[in-house]
Amino acid sequence: MSEPIVRIAARGDGVTATGRHATLAAPGDLLLADGTVEPGSHHQVPPCRHFPECGGCQLQHVDDVAYRVYLVDRVAGALAQHGLEADIRTPHLSPPRTRRRASLRAVRAGKAVALGFNAERSHQIVDMHECHVLRPELFALVAPLRKLLPSLLVGRGAAGVRLVLCDQGVDVALEGVRAEGLAAAEALIDFAERHRLARLALDQGYGLETRFEPVPATVTLSGVPVDLPAGAFLQATEDGEAALVQAVREAAEGATRTADLFAGLGTFALALPGQLLAAEAGRDTILSLLSAARRSDRPIQTQHRDLYRRPLDAGELAGFDGVVLDPPRAGAVEQVAQLAGSAVPRIAYVSCNPATFARDARVLVDGGYRIAWVQPVGQFRWSTHIELAAAFAR
Repeated sequence: MSEPIVRIAARGDGVTATGRHATLAAPGDLLLADGTVEPGSHHQVPPCRHFPECGGCQLQHVDDVAYRVYLVDRVAGALAQHGLEADIRTPHLSPPRTRRRASLRAVRAGKAVALGFNAERSHQIVDMHECHVLRPELFALVAPLRKLLPSLLVGRGAAGVRLVLCDQGVDVALEGVRAEGLAAAEALIDFAERHRLARLALDQGYGLETRFEPVPATVTLSGVPVDLPAGAFLQATEDGEAALVQAVREAAEGATRTADLFAGLGTFALALPGQLLAAEAGRDTILSLLSAARRSDRPIQTQHRDLYRRPLDAGELAGFDGVVLDPPRAGAVEQVAQLAGSAVPRIAYVSCNPATFARDARVLVDGGYRIAWVQPVGQFRWSTHIELAAAFAR
């Protein structure tokens, strides 16, 4: 019996109304009795030769209309698990080839090196020869790194390659490699200079060690250059960052004193008006924000604070009329419990995990808040990963 595909499941499979799953199926496709899929109106030709083997993308076969519906369904489904509904806005999608950070893997393949993302649900590495999500500046380094790495890999072990585009160029961090002796050191400097890297760092098992950084690496946030510590978190695309900043500004509009919790480098703190407190557990990160705030004369106080162990309590929150939350994937259950008992009138919650966001939203709603709206942001183009910003108000 043939059945139409009506939706996309959380991991990217197409699903029929009766619950049958089909890989690489889009809404509107027809799942035939023999298990094959007949493409429909929302099924597109994937642009990349590596799809679907490469784990960097799961949904290149789905057009933008169906992809936006999928993102809305992910948020709505997570909220429904906790008995919640919300006004979910049309998702913002970052364009192709705009991702400014990536974590790749490298492994020996005979005398050569395979470098790319892991295959979908596998430890096998797909050797990358094209990419439709990475910024061109990042992809341009894949072939040169493939030539550099054979002399740095340890035995048959795999290495990690982290690429981040910052103001001065590409910041490259290599993990699980070995570079010993003068010749190896000179080869690394030559590589960095030839490709005009912003920074080159190695982790040989004792943490990242910078080998090349002619000037301090920075990233500009809301017009303010901020020192970029090695390994610091950065939104995946500038386009997605701008969409999230706009949503946070709207959610926090009217606040004159705001607490930015899990503040990172200041993505939101540097974009908001009025007096701000920025709290962040990463020492180097919060020092970068403090230095940037002082150089730009921004009224931002900072706290080096682990908000899982020491969330701001209701008494500390009493002086704020706005709070921004941007926690890791685990959410902010400890901090949300304190917010639920506070009188803060408006909260902007940024999340990269609909499940923990919905769990925390339930606590806030039970504490007297309402969800004004949710703005999904698809900055990991063609993936099942989703970002969002939500406005809560009393």
